[in-house]
Amino acid sequence: MVEAISSEEDLILDVEKIRKDMIELAGGKGANLGELVSFGVRVPPAFIITSKAFKYFLEYNNLVEKIKEILSSSSNSEEASENIKKLIRSAKMPEKLASMILQAYDELSNKFGKEILVAVRSSATAEDIEEASFAGQQDTYLNVSREELLDKVKEVWASLYNARAIEYRKSKGIDQLSVLIAVVVQKMVNSRSAGVMFTLNPVTGDERYIMIESNWGLGESVVGGKVTPDEILIEKSSLRIIEKKVSNKRIKIIYDRQLRKNVEVKLDEQEANTMSISDEEAIELARLAMKIEEHYKRPMDIEWAIDVDLKFPDNIFIVQARPETFWSVKKKKEERKEEEAISAVSGKVLVKGLPASPGVAYGKARIILDIKDPKAREFQKGDILITKMTDPDWVPLMKIASAIVTDEGGMTSHAAIVSRELGIPAVVGSREATKVISDGQLITVDGTRGIVYEGKVVSPSEISTEKQIMPAVQGISRDVLLALYPVTATKIYMNLGEPDAIDRYLDLPFDGIGLMRIEFIVSEWIRYHPLYLIKIGNPTLFIDKLAEGIAKVASAIYPRPVVVRFSDFKTNEYKKLIGGDEFEPFERNPMIGWRGVSRYISKEYEPAFRLEVRAIRKVREEMGLKNVWVMFPFVRTTWELEKAIKIMEDEGLRKSSDFKVWIMAEVPSVVVLADQFAKIVDGFSVGSNDLAQLTLGVDRDSELLARMGYYDERDPAVLQSIKRLIKIAHKYNKTVSICGQAPSVYPEVVEYLVRAGIDSISVNPDAVINVRRQVASIEQKIMLEKLNKK
Repeated sequence: MVEAISSEEDLILDVEKIRKDMIELAGGKGANLGELVSFGVRVPPAFIITSKAFKYFLEYNNLVEKIKEILSSSSNSEEASENIKKLIRSAKMPEKLASMILQAYDELSNKFGKEILVAVRSSATAEDIEEASFAGQQDTYLNVSREELLDKVKEVWASLYNARAIEYRKSKGIDQLSVLIAVVVQKMVNSRSAGVMFTLNPVTGDERYIMIESNWGLGESVVGGKVTPDEILIEKSSLRIIEKKVSNKRIKIIYDRQLRKNVEVKLDEQEANTMSISDEEAIELARLAMKIEEHYKRPMDIEWAIDVDLKFPDNIFIVQARPETFWSVKKKKEERKEEEAISAVSGKVLVKGLPASPGVAYGKARIILDIKDPKAREFQKGDILITKMTDPDWVPLMKIASAIVTDEGGMTSHAAIVSRELGIPAVVGSREATKVISDGQLITVDGTRGIVYEGKVVSPSEISTEKQIMPAVQGISRDVLLALYPVTATKIYMNLGEPDAIDRYLDLPFDGIGLMRIEFIVSEWIRYHPLYLIKIGNPTLFIDKLAEGIAKVASAIYPRPVVVRFSDFKTNEYKKLIGGDEFEPFERNPMIGWRGVSRYISKEYEPAFRLEVRAIRKVREEMGLKNVWVMFPFVRTTWELEKAIKIMEDEGLRKSSDFKVWIMAEVPSVVVLADQFAKIVDGFSVGSNDLAQLTLGVDRDSELLARMGYYDERDPAVLQSIKRLIKIAHKYNKTVSICGQAPSVYPEVVEYLVRAGIDSISVNPDAVINVRRQVASIEQKIMLEKLNKK
């Protein structure tokens, strides 16, 4: 056993003495905090127990060889982790080192004239580097007293060998024994609010913006994914708040002084739905973020806290800053891919299913059968989601997944439609993916062919969806680039559901939004059942949030039209909204139950439908976005449609030259009585998914029937119905579009529709360019055929 410390130099350092190039000594977190102090960023006072202290601790207890032996002999990372952590926890803290740590703590406390609580944070020597983010892999302890300090330091040291950290280092090829750990001991901020911010938009990677995520109390609730935080998006160039989202945060984490531990506190409805950060504070945070990014010359991932005991701006602290890794690494990888000629190789096929959304993704499989499973909170950006079937509750996970594979569902299932809109590969209806694929297994998902491979299977098509959608051409302006795509007589519209997605698709050559689904806004932005909001006296929340989401899209593409479809949730989906249980009945078959117009005209739901209408009116009249039209879904009869239009007119919305009213043609009765419906509305949009289902009497989500060839939107009965609708509608000078999946998937359907004279085709974002080119080619062919006949 080492009896004495050979040199006390560099074992304990004040954070003010640390700089960014001292990662080997202070770890990534410690080095970054010291660097922040060096250029005037406000951080809570702290000292660093350096990696040399940890190394001395290991040598003092002769642990290095023992750890090496455990790593080489253990059958898995879990077993190795438990054994190594027991070893470190039970080892003796050298008396001299213990004395130095407590002395540094006392000096820190003396600055405040009282014994303080501190945060004890891990700071690994390989963490927070650009190519590897170790965030969350080692432990952090908050509100630690003097009596607990030494034990918590040992716990942080032990967490260097958490199973997840061991696995991560393996995947990155990092030598396990080369990584040491420092410990940051930092005064606790008495957090009124806390969270994280990124110096780019973490959803899109757009570096023009700063995204701030916030909740009441300690930042652990945000960093640990325990709440959906409030969000503020700020434009860097103007420091202007572009967008704010207030989330229903439900809980906050605070320190309970009697229990001497952090506890989760349930928030009342008012606090849960109140913005946890002021505009003034958000802008000050953005200023600090830009200062940090400018210093580091790269996008940054920053943790912050606001102290309830201090006044603005002295109440704002930066508690951690590290390089943002996901988009930075993704950008570099894409650049490398473009430089390399990649040849296709074959791999072992694990499962096959329906090719629901094109593209190829490689990553770690995560088997999650229930969205409430704790494993869902551990889901990382870039992981591949493997589950039975999805519904709107799964969207937050789907948005960060690199691909999705489901056991159940067809080409029009929730998983299929949302994946296509998000631009991520998906394979649905695999029947056994959750059984065949192992949790944590590295796999390749080929959404173009409907195949899941073991390991990494590289192909020339392994290019990001965004690159496929709109290839960047250096030196060519957006207008010139769009001019490269052919002009067509048939309008090419785009389907959209998530308002934030519009930023990714602005440069696509589309003529408008032919279907804007509002279900995403209701389930993610609002989250409450509209009737419940009316009951508790807060209907304006529904109106304002819905208007905000619609306006985001309408303003982005103005003056091109946005056809907004009124809500088309089924009862089982409405039931999942907050407060929904009270208002939704049980239905054996919600797909053909109380949905669409039948819901709007019922005395039970009519007050909620009026909120939707008021949101549309707000967008058109208060916000001046006259390019917003509406569409009624799942219309069955003329009398119910007339009642719904009357309600809309009662709310001040009437058909006019700049306000069109369309209906979905998805129930066969609309086709049968097309001449009567044409006298009521301005246009039709064919919902080929439901039209095929109801025409053929087939459950569209049945992968079994789909494999047997029963569910097919190309069926002659379906195509002839569409052709008949076009003919009758044109007799009354009414427009016909299509927003179902068929033209996005089947080129032969596109040709059929163009030859039948359809006015517009609305497709998924990934299909816009191909369909526009195809339509132009078909239109030219038709003209040549007519010339030849003459």
